[in-house]
Formats: sequence, structure tokens, C-alpha cells
Amino acid sequence: MADSVLRSGIILLLLILLASGGHWKVSASGQPPGKFPIPHSKSPPSAAVVSRLAFGSCANQSGPQPIWNAVIDFDPQVFIWLGDNIYGDNRRPFSVFGRTATIGPWKNTPRFFPSSEEEMRRRYRLAKYQPGYSVLRQRAQHELILLQIIGTYDDHDYGLNDAGKEFPLKNISQRLLLDFLDEPEDSPRRKQAGVYASYVFGPPGKQLKVIVLDTRYHRDPLFSDGSILGESQWEWLANELSGPQTEITIIASSIQVVSNLSATTGPFFYLESWGHFPTERERLYKLITNNAVFLLQRTGVFFISGDVHFAEITRFDCGCEYPLYDITSSGLTQAVERTVPQPFDFLVRLAAWLTPSTMRVHSQTCLYKSCAYGQPNFGAVEIDWDSVPPTMKFEVRTVNGDPANSIEILLSELQPKNNSRIPASKPYQRHCSLEVELPWFRRYQLALTFFGSVAVFVVALTVLVKSIASASKKCVRKLKID
Repeated sequence: MADSVLRSGIILLLLILLASGGHWKVSASGQPPGKFPIPHSKSPPSAAVVSRLAFGSCANQSGPQPIWNAVIDFDPQVFIWLGDNIYGDNRRPFSVFGRTATIGPWKNTPRFFPSSEEEMRRRYRLAKYQPGYSVLRQRAQHELILLQIIGTYDDHDYGLNDAGKEFPLKNISQRLLLDFLDEPEDSPRRKQAGVYASYVFGPPGKQLKVIVLDTRYHRDPLFSDGSILGESQWEWLANELSGPQTEITIIASSIQVVSNLSATTGPFFYLESWGHFPTERERLYKLITNNAVFLLQRTGVFFISGDVHFAEITRFDCGCEYPLYDITSSGLTQAVERTVPQPFDFLVRLAAWLTPSTMRVHSQTCLYKSCAYGQPNFGAVEIDWDSVPPTMKFEVRTVNGDPANSIEILLSELQPKNNSRIPASKPYQRHCSLEVELPWFRRYQLALTFFGSVAVFVVALTVLVKSIASASKKCVRKLKID
């Protein structure tokens, strides 16, 4: 009886595959066949409803990766790599002076340098055969398990910290990433300039589209306000967003789109984000709102991102006719609290609380007051298609699978209200004012607090030393008199 049921199930599965063309629809955007061919790896039935997605970034291949147990327990139907899937470049030691000064005003040597192709391959092998990830990958390759692994790279697996279109080894980096993702050798994705791709999952009425961007291959230099995607990718993206409507569209970017920190962490350090390319970011928002060719608005859009070594959920209310969410998960192993000894974790959390967060979503479910999470994490999206109306849950999960931050929204919230655009931002309006628009004392609150604390400490120490010296002199004089 069991054998008969199994055979019937297999026959039914094969019939579904044949009826659907044998694959999940990929790059189903209505453009002329072959214009922007996007390949696929595995071929599950397109009729399957996808209700659970996981994503993550920043995984050091050379150390343990215990978080995969939590990812597997979540049982995602899609897992999305958001970059820094390995750390393929190398770092020189900190040095302020000398022939190889790597930081500071006398810097004369780049701190990061690329690895050879052979070394990159070795590091990818380490990542691919990590015990936990191997289990996830085996599940993705199993014909009867609904799971697909897709993704993009960021700078460290692209080959060099903060690198863009100038990186001479980018074609090698593209090939190595696609090998890591088990992309077929004859995939058109191996022939295009960049690793961008799109995928459509689910039946009509419950369709979900994932657009994976390449923010490296065509990117102009940082702080240039040039291009991130390049014109060929922009043309492709316009076609993707103008194609057949899906209930949900996820845009996966390796760097944050809706960021808090691109202007607020100075002068200590900077973080890469679309905020450093304001013209590009505005172009992205406008493309979602109104495509100039097709005069359509894409509804149900939100972003997922990585890169920054902490997790948060942000929202921008003034870029579109509905709120745009960005769920940032970083990293699977690399996390900002891991950069300090454990007793000083509270200092990182204090810094996160002191840093302005005009875009960050605050909720009662946050583990910490700042609603930023600086320990290893992965992102999770759960969709309840059967709820009336359908709902979505955005989560950041810990290494144990517990929520560190969680919000639930109605899918209908990601649609225009009464066909009217959200009002333009008022001065310093939350979820609307950009960090560069904040008054200087608010923007640099963290720096002012830090330098103010240092000044108070120095003054207090000076007063203490002087008091001790004065008391010592009095004691010496008294002893002489006696």
C-alpha cells in the first residue's frame, strides 16, 4: 500500500512538472524572449505556494557556522544569499606609520588585497561543505523537497573590500559565485555582465517574485553619486518591475537601500549603502512608483539586504505611494558585537541606541531598546496567504532560531491608498527625513557623546591627578615641618 501511494505521488509530481513546463517561472516579466534571459538551477513545480523564505549574509568560511541548524528548523522554501557568502579578500594589519601605513592620514598601502582564483575556490569549497550548509544544500537538491537556494555577492566574495566596476577580477568572481550556487554550466546567467536574476514562485493569486540585484559589477566609485546598477541592469530591472503583476515582489540588494547609518556614523567609519548614491536610490523609488514606459506601479514591494554586521528592520514612507520596508540581516557569523570582548557588548548596544535611526522600525518584540541586533542572525519572511486579508511577518532570528525582532503587516499595506502619494516629508519627520537632512548635532550624536565622554574622562582624570599631586605636596610639607 505504501509503495502504491508513493508511486502515485511520484506520478502526480511528474504530471505537475510537465504541466508547468518543468520549472518555476524565472524572469517572467513579459519582455521579448531571449532579451534578458535569466536561468534557473533547480526545477520545482511552479504551482507550489511559497510561504517561508530565509536569507542571510556575511559568513566566514573559516570558522564554525552553527546558525544553519536554526535555518533548517525554520524549513524555508527559498534561501537567499545576500553577499559576503565567503571572505575572499585579505587584510593587512593596522598600521598608522611607516612604509605600510594602512589607516590614518599617512595611509600609503591598501588595507585589503585580493586572493588568487585558486585561493578563492578553496574558500568557496570550505563554505560549500560547512556541515550545516551542506544539509541545506542537500535538501535543495532533493527532488521531493521544495527548496531553492539563490543569491548574489557583495564586496568580500566579489573579491575586494568596497570594490566596484573597476575590479579587474570581476568575471572570475561571477563564475565562482555561480559555481557556489550550483548554477548550470549552460546557464545564460554565466554569459551576462553581472549576476542579477529574477524568479517567480507560486500560482496566480499567490505569486511571489524575487529580484536579485548585482550591486558590484557596474558600480561607480563610492561617494561619486554615480551608478550602482549600470544601464544594462537598469533596463533589465525596468522590464522586471513592469512585467506581469505579482502579489509580492522582493528586491534583494547586498547593501542597504533604506539605511540609517550612511551619514550618522561619522567621523568614525562609513557603511556602504544606496544612501551614498542618492540619485540612484531616487531612481529606484521612482521605478517602483511609476515606470515611464508602461505607466504601472508595482505593489507589494519590499527590500532585503545584508553587509553591515547587524540586523534591523527599516521603513521609508516618502519614496513611494506606500511604505517601503528593508529587512537587513547580517551576518550569519560576522556580527558587530563579536568585535569586542563579551563583557563590553553593552558598549556596542549603547552606541546603537545613541545612533540616530530615522528609518528604523521600533516594536515591542525587539530584544534591545535600539531595535538593532548585533549578534549572528538570519532573516525570515512568513506569508499567511489564507488569512483575510493576507499577512506577512518580517523577522530577524538568532542563532537559536528565536526572534530578535519581528513585525507583522497586512499585504494590503503595500499598496497605494486612494491613489494618492504619501505627503512630502516635513522637517525631521520619522520614516521620511533622510539622515543627511538631520541637524548636525543630531546626526553626529554618537560622535558628540563619545568625544564628550572622553573629554569628561580626561578632565576628571586631570583633576584627580592634580588633587593627588596637591595632597602629596601638602603631606610632604607637613612631614618636613614635623
